[in-house]
Amino acid sequence: MIPSGQGFESLQAEAIDLIDRLPMLKHEEWIERSLSTIVQMAGDELDRLDWKIISSSLRDMEKAFSMFYPYRHVRKIVIFGSARVSPESPEYLMARDFARAIAEQGFMVITGGGGGIMQAGNEGATAERSFGLNIQLPFEQGSNPFIAGDSKLLNFKYFFTRKLFFLRESDALALFPGGFGTLDEAFECLTLTQTGKFGPAPLVLIDRPGGDYWHDWNTFVQKQLRGRGLISANDRSLYTITDDINVACEAIASFYLVYHSCRYVEGKLVLRLKSELSDENVDRLNTDFSDILVDGKIEKNQALPAETTDETFDLPRLVMHFNQRDSGRLYQLIAAINQMGAASPAAAHPEQK
Repeated sequence: MIPSGQGFESLQAEAIDLIDRLPMLKHEEWIERSLSTIVQMAGDELDRLDWKIISSSLRDMEKAFSMFYPYRHVRKIVIFGSARVSPESPEYLMARDFARAIAEQGFMVITGGGGGIMQAGNEGATAERSFGLNIQLPFEQGSNPFIAGDSKLLNFKYFFTRKLFFLRESDALALFPGGFGTLDEAFECLTLTQTGKFGPAPLVLIDRPGGDYWHDWNTFVQKQLRGRGLISANDRSLYTITDDINVACEAIASFYLVYHSCRYVEGKLVLRLKSELSDENVDRLNTDFSDILVDGKIEKNQALPAETTDETFDLPRLVMHFNQRDSGRLYQLIAAINQMGAASPAAAHPEQK
């Protein structure tokens, strides 16, 4: 540690004064924590490279937060896949048509901003309905012509900040055949879902008509991972495999038919719904999904005290002590909720959040 001196103490005082002078501090607690962390790090023995990483990653995040903020109420679909497929390939055409179809439903599309499947996503959705999150690489990652020059194209310095925003902004993930990067993204999404760090959100694995890319992948997963007891049988509910655009679009839209979103409040999982379930349906959920509860029952509720500033304050809720382990069963619960409320007139416009 560098001993605290007059210069460091002055920096601390300036940070406190800055907090006091900032107007409209709606999130004062978190702003103060962030500034305090930076000041604390300034007193540590960090190398120049450490500060370059801190500075560049914060810059990445600041630009991304600003870009996405105006679109925070529109649901977005991330499209992953190979950068190397040609515009004439069946995979490219499938991705383009999927992006067009999902954009017509009101969703927006996020791609990596490069060529191949990424270009297909931006082409299908058009620049007006899509984003590009590019990465600075020494090869194969220039911006594709369908998003180049658009205000919704962002160039990231680091993969980790870029991945953060892919997942932070996504309400569904659509993966097409690809190389190591695509498989990394598939497994990372599943890992973060399984550990409760992402989602719940639909994960759709799409291939060209008659293709076996994802079926072969699934064969490996079921034989080697499930077969050895490394994942559970219910984890199969975390993803959908299809070669049909209509099935892919329906898997995403139906996920948000009644289910809206969720968060943890004081150890309880709160599911926000777009329409209220009947008492009989809640009783059925308790009968069918008691195995994923640590304690108590699934109960109907309104917004909890900690949610008073939440934009979903008016939505009905289901509250439960979820075991945070059986993610596949949680996805099955959400599917059951959507089926129960499918006839509700409130179950519309899944693109709004």
